[in-house]
Amino acid sequence: MRVVIQRVRQASVTVAGTLLSEIGNGLLVLLGIGHEDDRSDIGYLVRKIAGCRIFDDHDGVMNLDVRQVDGGVLVVSQFTLMASTKKGNRPAYIGAAGPEKAIPLYEEFCRALSDALGKQVGTGRFGADMQVSLINDGPVTICIDSRNRE
Repeated sequence: MRVVIQRVRQASVTVAGTLLSEIGNGLLVLLGIGHEDDRSDIGYLVRKIAGCRIFDDHDGVMNLDVRQVDGGVLVVSQFTLMASTKKGNRPAYIGAAGPEKAIPLYEEFCRALSDALGKQVGTGRFGADMQVSLINDGPVTICIDSRNRE
């Protein structure tokens, strides 16, 4: 699994003009799921996201996690994170898991993150043409790949 985590002042996701979810201060998490991903990837990423200290403390140092600032979290599925750009100019998405595998993992990821945070995370709609709006705060953007655990 790959995630792009963005610290935001606000974020929202809309489908066909209907607002699905919105948050204020917190994290926008873009999630890509690959063929080899499983439940162990969920646990790893949930721990990393929930504990990621990228919010400022009273001294202006990034020392607090999203729970400590009572931030919201919005999770949006994004198969394009699994793109391969090795050949040519057209990305290949063959590394992305199909819906039969990805949907249950996406749903479990959202439940596990909600449990870890002690509050419901906002979501997009898997497979939909979504419009995501955000105001990136910082900007602070972190990428994590569960297959590359450094």
